[in-house]
Amino acid sequence: MSAFAATFSDALSLLAHFDHTVLEIVALSLQVSGAAVVLGTLIGLPLGACIAVGRFPGKTTLSVLINGMMGLPSVVVGVVVYLILSRSGPFGALGMLYSPAAMVVAQTLLVVPLMAAITRQVVEDVWARYAEELQVMRFSWWDSVTTLLHDCRHSLVVAVLAGLGRAMSEVGAVMIVGGNIDGATRVMTTAIALETSKGDLALAIALGMVLIVIILALNALAYVLRQWAMRRFG
Repeated sequence: MSAFAATFSDALSLLAHFDHTVLEIVALSLQVSGAAVVLGTLIGLPLGACIAVGRFPGKTTLSVLINGMMGLPSVVVGVVVYLILSRSGPFGALGMLYSPAAMVVAQTLLVVPLMAAITRQVVEDVWARYAEELQVMRFSWWDSVTTLLHDCRHSLVVAVLAGLGRAMSEVGAVMIVGGNIDGATRVMTTAIALETSKGDLALAIALGMVLIVIILALNALAYVLRQWAMRRFG
């Protein structure tokens, strides 16, 4: 058996036997990314809808900025969060550095622009159709935002899933602020990088397979939900 086949076989064995290390790393990854996506949803969706509905100076500039931040380098976010949470930083007293909480903060900053940009586009398209009707009904600015968010809720699931995919596949920021500590802050992406450098390719491949399955499942779910919403709600 070749070295590649043996390594691949060992990776499948780890998954088949529900290896404790694999389960622990996957569980922490889901917890951190899930928390970041919840916060990103609470911030990004209303932010995107407000930009779509609002009329204020600099709206176009803000829209371009949000779109540009979708590709924000994760290592830059990691360094910024590190400086903020370090002992000499403004929030150093909280002692959050090298903890899952710091990783959640970093991932939230990464997913908010993505979720806000998608939400802005979705809500802006609906707002163009219903703006006059809502104004005739004397809806306030905030009422219009909440109404459109509710009306677009099925399409906005795509934004949430996109944010989760971005969070799950991120490595730079969480490694900087989390420290990749075994049993404490080691998630799938950081563990893959570490185990590959150590030569433990079986564990790296096993985690990579889990990560790929999750990302593919999220993309498939986003596509199905988008198509379903388009057929049902036009």
